[in-house]
Amino acid sequence: MFPPTVAFSELSKNSKRVAETLDRTERVHITRRDGEDLYLTTARHDQQREETAGITARLLAALVRSDAGERAILRALPSIFPWVRHLSGDELKQFVAELIDATHDVAQLEVHANLHRVVVEWRATARVLADPALTAQLTRRLPDEDHDEVTAP
Repeated sequence: MFPPTVAFSELSKNSKRVAETLDRTERVHITRRDGEDLYLTTARHDQQREETAGITARLLAALVRSDAGERAILRALPSIFPWVRHLSGDELKQFVAELIDATHDVAQLEVHANLHRVVVEWRATARVLADPALTAQLTRRLPDEDHDEVTAP
């Protein structure tokens, strides 16, 4: 279910009405012309989302600790991320480990960017592996020349 959308100007002019909407829906999408959109949420709703993330992280970690659980996760991943079929078995296990670590970051540190980054990076890897010409180009041996130290960006 999508939350109701309210313009930022409506929030500033009629904050009481927006708060009443928030009481009914727990979350309101605030659009802005001069900046990134916002979400206004109740503390209870935010706490429930944090609890959900924590449960999910612990559940995934517990599943991976058993062979049967790990197999179940590996079988489920293609329905969630269809592109994982292009990853090798070792890459798939590495993706799962990073996914679990990033999920823990969401649950325990409220850091959501890591989970997004893990998915984006592994999807990009799968995209390269899905294209044999691109894979060959990116994995070809480089000349045995010394190009000196690479400096950090």
